[in-house]
Amino acid sequence: KGLPIEIYTEDYQNEFISLTDIAKYKSDEPDDVIKNWLRNKDILEFLGLWESLYNSDFDFTEFDKFRNQAGSNSFTISPEKWIDSTNAIGLVSESKPNKHGRTYAHSDIAFEFASWVSPEFKLYVIQGYKHLKIGENNKLSLEWNLNREIVKINYRLQTEAIRKNLIAPKLAPAQARATYSNEADLLNVALFGKTSEQWKTENPDKKGGIRDHASVDELLVLANMQSYNAILISNGVEQSKRVLALNKFAQKQLGSINSLDLSELKKLG
Repeated sequence: KGLPIEIYTEDYQNEFISLTDIAKYKSDEPDDVIKNWLRNKDILEFLGLWESLYNSDFDFTEFDKFRNQAGSNSFTISPEKWIDSTNAIGLVSESKPNKHGRTYAHSDIAFEFASWVSPEFKLYVIQGYKHLKIGENNKLSLEWNLNREIVKINYRLQTEAIRKNLIAPKLAPAQARATYSNEADLLNVALFGKTSEQWKTENPDKKGGIRDHASVDELLVLANMQSYNAILISNGVEQSKRVLALNKFAQKQLGSINSLDLSELKKLG
């Protein structure tokens, strides 16, 4: 259908699909579409069942309150209200001050939403998702150089976010380059624990830079970190907080990769 739908993962096992993008198939007001969907009692039952299977911290007391109110004309609910009240993990709300945020859902839930929007559209979503999964499995068999290209592409996305959000209009070119360098080293510190200059001082006989000697796993994580950093920059998160968030993100992703049986996944390529 030519409609882009954003997907992200933090552990390489559970994908979250943008309900906001799916809702645009039905209306120019995707937030209203999602809220109307949540008002449905059958949908709340489905969400509650999903949370009961995968979320030990789910608040069933609050869930019962919503379920009892569902169906009445006065009942209103938003993704944020659902998440905050019940400790739900199946939906994720990306809130932005004075702007419409985005809502994501675990793929199990997103397919249910797509079916509600349009049975035909659900098939398009599932078809696109399957192609993506095949592409992901093939990606794991790519060589180191291609992963370097992924990093370069994401770096361009990140620097574009910096240009729009961090650099004052009257900044000199040299100052702009310094900002980019700091962002690159921000990622280096978050992933490798040191700046590029520190690495060169410690390894004077090695050619290239710190990223040229990174493992394939590290490069995959770095590519995701660059995309995540671009989002943080766009949301106005200051650098001192971003480095901590990125470090936590890197640790979690490397841990997830290490827990996978990559030898089996590579056979799929």
